[in-house]
Amino acid sequence: MSDNSFSISNRNISKFLPLLLLPIWFLLYSNLQWLTDKLVNDVFGLTAGTHLTETLRFFIFEVPKVLMLLALIIFFVGIIRTYFSPERTRKALEGKSLFTGNIMAASLGIVTPFCSCSAIPLFLGFIESGIPLGVTFSFLIAAPMINEVAIVLLFGLFGWKTALIYVVTGLIIAITAGWVIGRLHLEKWVEPWVYELKAADHPEDEKLTFGKRIKLGFEAVKEIVGKVWIYVMIGIAVGAGVHGYVPQDFMSSFMGKSAWYSVPLSVLIGIPLYSNAAGIIPIVSALIEKGAALGTSLAFMMSVIGLSLPEMIILRKVLKLPLIFTFIGVVGTGIILVGFLFNYIF
Repeated sequence: MSDNSFSISNRNISKFLPLLLLPIWFLLYSNLQWLTDKLVNDVFGLTAGTHLTETLRFFIFEVPKVLMLLALIIFFVGIIRTYFSPERTRKALEGKSLFTGNIMAASLGIVTPFCSCSAIPLFLGFIESGIPLGVTFSFLIAAPMINEVAIVLLFGLFGWKTALIYVVTGLIIAITAGWVIGRLHLEKWVEPWVYELKAADHPEDEKLTFGKRIKLGFEAVKEIVGKVWIYVMIGIAVGAGVHGYVPQDFMSSFMGKSAWYSVPLSVLIGIPLYSNAAGIIPIVSALIEKGAALGTSLAFMMSVIGLSLPEMIILRKVLKLPLIFTFIGVVGTGIILVGFLFNYIF
């Protein structure tokens, strides 16, 4: 075999290496509980049932579980995202009517790469293309709130039912809030210079081979997990402390169903705070375990993630304050209603 053919073979193997690692992933993930108990009980020799032991057990088990779930889901979502670039998303929304556009924008927000720093470029690109203001807001609400990090953490810590509830309610809030903002005709509160921009010609999306898409999925894992792992560990550390030391049902006194004010108070507290899903969801998991109601906890989490303070500050460059406050009010009201609904149902 020639050196050239050998190098080609190595390149092909490296392209599909992430797929070859899947059996190792499943083997480790299925044995995490056993490995954790072995480490805590046999290696550390800690007494079962103490506050310190249960705190460490929670932390040692949850950190690798969450990070492994993140890596797996982000890899596959990263591949899917190669088919949904921001430019392709913008084109898909051009010319759509208000309600249809709201549904499409909120749905596309889930799979389109987004962070607070990209809020202005995406907003300008949408407005330049003539996409309605309400449709644009449906995207801006859904993209940070319903992302793969939030879904993976909710699935890993709460199970698929809670993760599904979060996705569905997040979509409803994004679609409804965008539709309401569109019906209010608030374009007068967008900075005038935004509408003076002319739509630019955008390059066509690059044609990618499947091997290249796999590589980009692996790069997405390195980029996203590399950014959020510290938030995961801090969030789980706080959650572990709550799990091990906070008395059972402690949180029910002010975040339980019986406290009527718990949902609006949790939203008001959450709006000025800033955290991503990786940091806030493990804490919320521990709060629920200690007696906080599901609806109240979801409302708090949605307000922290969906009404990010840095995003509001960044958007001030293109939006006037009345529109920002209207946006916060409409989305905040939707979150409060969701919180009350789920406290009533569950």
